[in-house]
Amino acid sequence: MSTPTPAASTPEAASPTTAVVTNNESGNLSSMDRAVLGYLRSRGYTAAEKLLRESLEASPTAAEATAEPSPSSTISAEEFIKRNAVYSQDAKRSGDNALKETSAVLQELGTMGNPPNIQNLIASIGPVGAEEILSLDPTDKQEGFRELEAWVDGSLDMYRPEFRPILFPIFCHFYLDLIQHAFKEAALKFFNEFSPSLQPQHSATLHHLSTLLLPSHVQNDEIAQRFRNEKYRICMSRSGFGLLVGWLTEGVGGEAPGAGEGFSGEKGKRGRAAVMRIVNNHLKFDVAASNATAVSPNAWEESTGLLSSLIPQSNGTAVTDPRSFNASKGELKLGPMPMSEDLQTETERVLREQAMVDRDPSYQYDVQWAHTAAPSGVISPSMTDLLPHPASFQTMDVKREVERVRDARKRIRLEPSALTNANVDTPQGAAARARALPSICAYTLHDVGEGAPCCTFSKDTSLMAAGFSESYIRLWSLKGEKLTGYRSDFQSSVVKDVATLRKQKEKSGSTTRKLIGHSGPVYSVDFDPISGSAAPPRYLISASADSTARLWSLDTMTNVVAYRGHQNPVWDVQWSPMGIYFATGSRDKTARLWSTDRTSALRIYAGHLSDVDCVRFHPNSLYLATGSSDWTARLWDVQRGSCVRVFIGHQGIVSTLAFSPDGRYLATAGEDLAINLWDLGSGKRIKKMTGHTASVYSLSFSAESSLLVSGGADWTVRCWDVKSAGGLPSKTRETDSPNSTNGINGVGEGDETINSSINLKEPGEHNQTLDLVATFPTKRTPIVNVHFTPRNLCLVAGSYLSPEQR
Repeated sequence: MSTPTPAASTPEAASPTTAVVTNNESGNLSSMDRAVLGYLRSRGYTAAEKLLRESLEASPTAAEATAEPSPSSTISAEEFIKRNAVYSQDAKRSGDNALKETSAVLQELGTMGNPPNIQNLIASIGPVGAEEILSLDPTDKQEGFRELEAWVDGSLDMYRPEFRPILFPIFCHFYLDLIQHAFKEAALKFFNEFSPSLQPQHSATLHHLSTLLLPSHVQNDEIAQRFRNEKYRICMSRSGFGLLVGWLTEGVGGEAPGAGEGFSGEKGKRGRAAVMRIVNNHLKFDVAASNATAVSPNAWEESTGLLSSLIPQSNGTAVTDPRSFNASKGELKLGPMPMSEDLQTETERVLREQAMVDRDPSYQYDVQWAHTAAPSGVISPSMTDLLPHPASFQTMDVKREVERVRDARKRIRLEPSALTNANVDTPQGAAARARALPSICAYTLHDVGEGAPCCTFSKDTSLMAAGFSESYIRLWSLKGEKLTGYRSDFQSSVVKDVATLRKQKEKSGSTTRKLIGHSGPVYSVDFDPISGSAAPPRYLISASADSTARLWSLDTMTNVVAYRGHQNPVWDVQWSPMGIYFATGSRDKTARLWSTDRTSALRIYAGHLSDVDCVRFHPNSLYLATGSSDWTARLWDVQRGSCVRVFIGHQGIVSTLAFSPDGRYLATAGEDLAINLWDLGSGKRIKKMTGHTASVYSLSFSAESSLLVSGGADWTVRCWDVKSAGGLPSKTRETDSPNSTNGINGVGEGDETINSSINLKEPGEHNQTLDLVATFPTKRTPIVNVHFTPRNLCLVAGSYLSPEQR
């Protein structure tokens, strides 16, 4: 029996089709929504019910929101960018976006008549193409650098030293890109994750980059713009370069163990593309024909970096290789300073008379015996090559040369090579240690207050001077003699002869004296060298933060002249070996040559990209070496004012220099904890000496140029064998090195005695090279000055840091 059909007037009279639709629609609604709709229907609010139902049907349900999209509903990243990018029809190509790329946008903006400065600002922002902006992804750089670092660390030991330098420039460009595109959080995350592995070699630059947090910082920062505008040079062997290209193009070896898809995945491909963009746009490779094993592990430092602005032009043409520049400047005159025939004759006459008085037939009266002879192949200068100097000699010149011969006779010969195979526990080893190591006398300043940035000793070791942060200089007599000046009521009109002049001296005095005149911290002091070791100096030169150098008379104990010319603090000052002239280095990026009889500079040596932190004259006075905060050292022709050598290899500020007495070598050191030894003739680095654990403040060669002594912020004095080949010890020799020498030849009298027990392998020091023959620790005294006397006694000085001081 069939079911009866309901009457049309009842609610159930709706057609089956309508009922099905309603049930299906209600099935997509929640129980709460259905209850509300039922309430409105029961109350007769049909219009409100209809509007609510339409709004509910238009919004997606929770199930729809959480459901996985079907393959047909997803689009690729390229399609997404095309749909959402700002679009302008390309007049030449139908369907193309005229604002797709940066070049097109800049060309379009150029037609609008913008001023040149606005146009340049827009061009420096970075990608401004409509599709390029949407395609930026900060994770690309993180993935790319992670894979690159894993590939470098997983490479063979023979290739790793030449692959490691690639990481630093790519890291810097990735960080600068993220900052410039306003991905600050991604940039900080990238920096914190990957910078620790680069800190040992590039701590100064990384610290500077960490302060750049806004696009405007990148735009206005000098270092950031150098990275942007210059190509970073990388030196690499042919085989190593082939492996790098293979990794970049094919991803060979690019996947670290457990890294998942690596470069086979979408992220890996984008990361590789980001690395390749930096390599193509900002790196320049110098591919050497030699294989990887033929290159020293440290050789990359000399030919890696932003070198184009560090190397001066040669004959008007740009040179990008420091070795090519040094070779283009030809040979240098590195022989000893010549002596006039009249001075030599008079000196030999005095020496003969002294031999007769002493009744010593073996007395050496040949003046040239006290001078270092020029080795074969080294060109010696003539009298005409020297700076202008007095035509006739004085009595003090004769005394100086006589004393030089006497010092040469009594000099202690230091032979660090005697320790090469010596056993320090045997009598023979003790004798070898006595021949190799110098006697060291340390002077310690206590209760210094704000600090003593500099200290120096006179040539005759009778005086010590220190410059203080409180703007004054203090002198000490190391022989216990009273330091007196002239009376304050001194009048030159009453002086008739030497006897009356002496009567104008102060009646009382002390062994120390304060010199006041500077208006800023004193950063450098130096005694005049005219009297040599024959007599106390008569003048002192000083440099200060007040932008002046001042000449002090040690007869009157007063300031004589103030030399003004630098526009910024003067970091260093040094006398020429012949006296009369002196040089200064300043924060204004220049070094200057001065004469005591003129208040204006004679020469300005410009070319460094940052502060000139230290200056030193060559022993023959023809050349001036400068060390800079741009990580380079330069050698200048004093008279011509031109740069004749550039030394690139440090990874930090070059804070100290020293010439060997024979004039052939230059030692440089600074904040990268390394000491580099350079051959002046070729401009090549001979070796790199490491062992200090903090900045190196001072260097000094022994009289034979065989031993180098260094002092630094790690509270130690270290001795280095100049003639040794050096290099890091092999793993089998790290714990039992034949050069692990303990002991000291002797200790002089001073305010602090250096410990006689020496531990070459201090905790945490695993990078000491084999040419380090001894380490002399102090208690808590950073060594700011080391000085060899003509008889090879080593004097050092520094300010004691109390445990309360940081």
